[in-house]
Amino acid sequence: MPASRIADNVKRVRQRISEAAQRSGRGAEDVTLVAVTKYVTAEETAAVVEAGCCDLGESRPQQLWTKAEALAHLPIRWHLVGHLQRNKIRRTLPLVSLLQSVDSRRLLDALSEEAALAVLRLPILLEVNISGDATKTGLNPDELEPLLAHALTLPQIELRGLMGMASLEGDDTAARQDFRNLRHLRDKLAAKFTGQCSLPELSMGMSGDFEIAIEEGATMVRVGSILFE
Repeated sequence: MPASRIADNVKRVRQRISEAAQRSGRGAEDVTLVAVTKYVTAEETAAVVEAGCCDLGESRPQQLWTKAEALAHLPIRWHLVGHLQRNKIRRTLPLVSLLQSVDSRRLLDALSEEAALAVLRLPILLEVNISGDATKTGLNPDELEPLLAHALTLPQIELRGLMGMASLEGDDTAARQDFRNLRHLRDKLAAKFTGQCSLPELSMGMSGDFEIAIEEGATMVRVGSILFE
């Protein structure tokens, strides 16, 4: 796809983000656009960065490794938004600015151990299966509080907030309720752990529903397909 077309798409998505943010009483600067590049080439990925979007998301660690190497000359902040197996942690950690998909204590402990070895502090989001869809990864809401409490005991882990997605089977009304539930869950936890964490980030919303997510409080949206159509 021509770089000019990708740049136009980025501009249109940013305008839609701005309008949705205004409807929620915020500004465009309050919402981070994470361009999900898992289905596109390194050249198309570079075009997104050249269009001004430096936060990029990948679902598979191997693809992130490959693109991070090919595009090392660009000012990219990589987000891993898909499942991370423990045997891929060591190679992944130095490359990511934010790991959005932590969904178990076992993974959290492995991340903490590897981050200590690498002498780095790892920003993470806890992934919540807010829709209750059995086909999705993520923590059940009732599993979240004990894992969050455990995360706060790990000095190598910087807990930034929550990530979730709406059910693919529902309509806009259902998606709005899913996003609202995640925001309420975040607010409840932030209040309970006041002074220990603020959970500023809510990563929710994708190409088909990111405007609804922003209206319900998203601070990050993970947009892919509409940037490359």
